[in-house]
Amino acid sequence: MRISVIGCGYLGAVHAASMAELGHDVVGIDVDARKIELLASGRAPFFEPGLPEILTSAIEAGRLRFSTDMADAADAEVHFIGVGTPQQLGSSAADLTYVDAAFRSLAAVAAPGSLIVGKSTVPVGTAARLAAELDELGTGARLAWNPEFLREGFAVKDTIEPDRLVYGVADPADVEVLDAVYAAAIGAGTPRIVTDFATAELVKVSANAFLATKISFINAMAEIAETVGADVTQLADAIGHDARIGRRFLNAGVGFGGGCLPKDIRAFAARAEELGRAESVSFLREIDAINLRRRDRVVDLAASLLGGDVHGRRIAVLGLTFKPDSDDIRDSPALDVAVRLHGLGADVIATDPEGVANSRAKHPQLAFTESTDEALAEAELAVLVTEWSEYRELVPADVAAAMRSPRIIDGRNVLDPAAWMEAGFDYRGMGRHAG
Repeated sequence: MRISVIGCGYLGAVHAASMAELGHDVVGIDVDARKIELLASGRAPFFEPGLPEILTSAIEAGRLRFSTDMADAADAEVHFIGVGTPQQLGSSAADLTYVDAAFRSLAAVAAPGSLIVGKSTVPVGTAARLAAELDELGTGARLAWNPEFLREGFAVKDTIEPDRLVYGVADPADVEVLDAVYAAAIGAGTPRIVTDFATAELVKVSANAFLATKISFINAMAEIAETVGADVTQLADAIGHDARIGRRFLNAGVGFGGGCLPKDIRAFAARAEELGRAESVSFLREIDAINLRRRDRVVDLAASLLGGDVHGRRIAVLGLTFKPDSDDIRDSPALDVAVRLHGLGADVIATDPEGVANSRAKHPQLAFTESTDEALAEAELAVLVTEWSEYRELVPADVAAAMRSPRIIDGRNVLDPAAWMEAGFDYRGMGRHAG
């Protein structure tokens, strides 16, 4: 099929390349000329495993091209809108400026009978509003909503082999169009849910709200465990055996971040308030508060381990991105911890396999290195805050030999406390006892 993807940020670039990899003829459109130039040359403007390979193969096969001109999308049968919906400045609500601009620019060129498909995460009611605008314009194009469920680090696989497909449609005929787009996934048995606009919009934000709730729940239990001397990791193992609960996303630590969960739960709460149903999701405010408290806890632990004050003390911060296998530092707990420690006067040196460049651009006041060994050299405290495999696999004895004094905070509970204490470390986890 002939497909356009409007917005070539994280979501759009992955979707465009993946659709081309599946055999569709795809054009990606974005107003950012530098981003388009990078993508057109087969280079991703962000780190995502597997994306450069499918970009290159699809471009070389002639199935993928990029442009800054919306007119180049005019002959597409299906148009996907995948622009960002950041948090508004001074508000928890989602900023729909980019969605509205992309929609109106696209509506001006979309051919009669073509299908415009929203993928951006938007407040419920957005699709109905845009559909009404489309009718008023009289373009003959139609609207559907098809939320994305990408995990950074696995986005290519999640697009090509999704765990479910959700279609929000007003016209049943549009189901056949979307089935043609996702024929490979449907042929492989991917579950498909066909519903209305509002339900499709709620699916994404509800999923993120539930995941955030589960993560913050175990972090709240970590706060209790720290008070009474229990081990939250063993607690999670025990309750995770209950099939009604499950073990996934019950990993206590420094909390969640990134460009989705934090802003999406805030936008969901803001939209519920607009709808007169603030009490229905009032718990999300506490979920957000619990999450942010875990960052405070890491900073407090650092001060405690260093005798009450971090001023002038050399601290190695291992990790800057909000999760491993990504260069995304948006609302990153790891970067926030580094900034807070620096603000308290610590001599911070921060490192990350992929996040140094983005972090340096946002916080040039910090000292960075791309070398783990250099970060650890002569440090009085190491703080592991992003669970990259290379940090999980550190050899305690080697780290102890490099540091000035063997102290470590395991902000993700991914290290073996016994092994690190045996190597002489003063070890602190998140909600787990050291011995």
